[in-house]
Amino acid sequence: MKYIHFIINPISGNGKHNLSRTLLEKYFSEKEFKIGVDYSNHKHHAIMLTQNAIAKKPDYVVACGGDGTINEVASCLVNTKIKLGIIPIGSGNGLASNLKIPKLLEEATEIIRNGKTQFIDIGKVNQHYFFSNMGIGIDALIIKKYDSYKKRTLSAYIKASLEASIKFKPIKSILSFNNQIINCNAFMLFVSNSNEMGYGMSLTPNASLIDGKLNLLVIPKINIFSQIKLGLHIVSKKSEVFKTAQHNLIENMAIELPDKIFVDIQLDGEYHNLKTNKIEVSVIKNGLEIVSK
Repeated sequence: MKYIHFIINPISGNGKHNLSRTLLEKYFSEKEFKIGVDYSNHKHHAIMLTQNAIAKKPDYVVACGGDGTINEVASCLVNTKIKLGIIPIGSGNGLASNLKIPKLLEEATEIIRNGKTQFIDIGKVNQHYFFSNMGIGIDALIIKKYDSYKKRTLSAYIKASLEASIKFKPIKSILSFNNQIINCNAFMLFVSNSNEMGYGMSLTPNASLIDGKLNLLVIPKINIFSQIKLGLHIVSKKSEVFKTAQHNLIENMAIELPDKIFVDIQLDGEYHNLKTNKIEVSVIKNGLEIVSK
């Protein structure tokens, strides 16, 4: 009998889902599965819930939410033998989309019942993990503003993007990767493990979860017209034709922001403030076993 522990974020997707233990029991027969269910109540709560679940030695821990919830749950499963499952009920659902995990509950739970797994790579930023993407620059400011809104919707994301574009000032950056050093005033430093950010948008449509590499996108200072052009490319998933951007495949990278003391970043769509101006980014190959199609 498989033991599956579910961590549900009740407010994912603006709380419009009705996922509960009672509903899950309809999809997981007590003859075949033992299930546990916890509900996160605030940011970072899923970390504590997952740590408590790990002590009970489940076969799978299933993150029921968006990319932020997935990050909190999955980060706890690194260096364990417990497999990650996903039921995507968030707003963006970038990682689930990359893995072709459907939003329909019946189909998502079928994938978990079938139990087919694969190993995916993990990104690491200092002591933090990311599974989809991380960003410094305009990207981090967008998420910081987005987090302040009551509703997490595509229209709210667009509003946050416009507000961030007006206020953001490029960051003096020193990048060391692939035996080269780049000095630039960065509009965006984006590192991706996944081919989608969420909402169907992408900055790195050719990124792969299983190639042992991270996709680095460097966009130097650009004017407002180029910012609008970039936004159109992102929405249409054609960011690779934005000529000002520099694309590189990396396994590790050092970033120094000499004019900063602390650094705002986004990890899998969640805002973080790092108490340093020096950042190490690396890939952990085959770092997490995940239930997939």
